[in-house]
Amino acid sequence: MNYEATPVLKGNILIVDDIPTNLHLLSRILSKQGYKTRTAPDGPLALRSIELTPPDLILLDIMMPDMDGYTVCKELKASPQTKDIPIIFISALNETLDKVKAFEVGGVDYITKPFQEQEVLARVSNQLMQRQLFQQTQSYAQQLEQTLTELKKTQAQLIQKEKMASLGQLVAGIAHEINNPVSFIYGNIALAADYARDLVRLVQLYRHYYPHPVTEISDELDKIEPDYIADDYPKLLNSMKEGASRISKIVLSLRNFSRLGEEKHKPVDIHEGIDNTLVILQNRLKEANKTGEIEVVKHYSQLPKVTCYASQLNQVFMNLLTNAIDALENQASPRKITIGTSVIYESEPVLPNQDSKFPNQNNQSVVIHIADNGCGMSEEVRHRIFDPFFTTKPIGSGTGLGLAISHDIVVEKHRGQISCISAPGGGAEFILEIPISVKC
Repeated sequence: MNYEATPVLKGNILIVDDIPTNLHLLSRILSKQGYKTRTAPDGPLALRSIELTPPDLILLDIMMPDMDGYTVCKELKASPQTKDIPIIFISALNETLDKVKAFEVGGVDYITKPFQEQEVLARVSNQLMQRQLFQQTQSYAQQLEQTLTELKKTQAQLIQKEKMASLGQLVAGIAHEINNPVSFIYGNIALAADYARDLVRLVQLYRHYYPHPVTEISDELDKIEPDYIADDYPKLLNSMKEGASRISKIVLSLRNFSRLGEEKHKPVDIHEGIDNTLVILQNRLKEANKTGEIEVVKHYSQLPKVTCYASQLNQVFMNLLTNAIDALENQASPRKITIGTSVIYESEPVLPNQDSKFPNQNNQSVVIHIADNGCGMSEEVRHRIFDPFFTTKPIGSGTGLGLAISHDIVVEKHRGQISCISAPGGGAEFILEIPISVKC
C-alpha cells in the first residue's frame, strides 16, 4: 500500500548522514511530499550550513566520523539561535541506552534504520506541526506580553494624569486660600509698623513732659521695658514681612508649577519651571537627614521660551530632582545637585528680522542636565530605569512610575529625548533634549 498523505505543513529540512545512499533516499522521500531539503555529509559541514540558514527540522545520523550526532546536537542546543530547532535522530543503533542518550542531549524523536518511508513522513510531519504550534505559541506569548506592557503603561499614564489633575486643582485651591490671608498680613504689616511708631513716639513724649509719673505707671514702665520694645518691635515686623513674602513666593511657585487654568500648550520659561520646582522641594533640600544641606548649583544659559506642555515638563523636573534627592539621602557631605541648560543650534544663516540670540528655532532643542554626586547605578539598573513599575526603592517608597512617565512626557508628548549617564560610585546625570517648538 502506497503512502499518499499530504502533510499539513511544508518545511525546510536538513539531512545529515555520512552515507550518500541514505542522504539521497531521504531527500527523495521528503521532496516527493513537497518538503524543501538540503544535505550535509558530516557534523562540521552541518553546523556551518545551519549557522548560515537555520532549517525547520534536522534529520541527524548518530554514527559519523570526526563528530558524531550526539556532539552535533549538543552544540546546536547550546546556541540560543539554534536551540529550538527540532532534531530527529536516525540510527542503526537500536539499544535502549542509545535512544535514552539521544533524548538526553536534546533530540525530539528517534527513527531506527532501516527506516520505513511511512514512519519517516509521519514523524517529520508530526515534528514540523509541533514546531509550528510552538512558534505560534511563542508569537502569541510575545504579543500578550507586549499588550500587557502597553496596558500597564496606559494604566500608569491614566493614573498619573488623574493624580496630577487632582493635585493641580488641590494646589491651586490651597494657593488661593493661603494667598488671601497672606496678602492681608503682608499688606497690613507696614500700617502696623506706622501705628507702632506713633505709639512709641507718644510714650516718649509722655516720658519727656511727665518725667515723674505715678508709682503704678512707673512700675508698669519698668515691667514692659518700652526702650526694648521700641528697638525690637521693628525687627519683629520685618521678620513677619519676610515670612509673608516667603509664603507668597511659595504660593506663586505652587500656582506656576500646577499651571491650572492656563493654556496647556504654550511658550514658557524653562528656568522658571525648574526654579519653581526647587522652591517646592526646599524642605527636602534643607532637612537632609542630619547629613547636611544639599547644595544646588545652577549653570543656566540664555534660553528662548519653549513651546511645550508646561505642567507636564514641571512634573518631569519634579521626578528627576526628587530621585536625585533620594540618591543623596544617605550620602556623606558634600552633597550636590547640578543643573545646567543650553541650546543646540544648527549651522544655518540668520534670517532677516530674526533675533540673532536665538537663530532658526525650528528643529532646535533646549538641553537640560540634572546631575547628582550620589552612589550611581549599575549598567543593568540603568538600562531598566525607564521601564514601567521598575524601582530599586524599598517596598512602599516608590512605584517605579516616575521615570517611565517622564520618558513618555519627553519622548511621546514633546518629541524629545531623555537619557542617563551613570556608573557605580559616579553619581547619575539625566539629559533632556526638548525641541524649542513642539508641533502638536
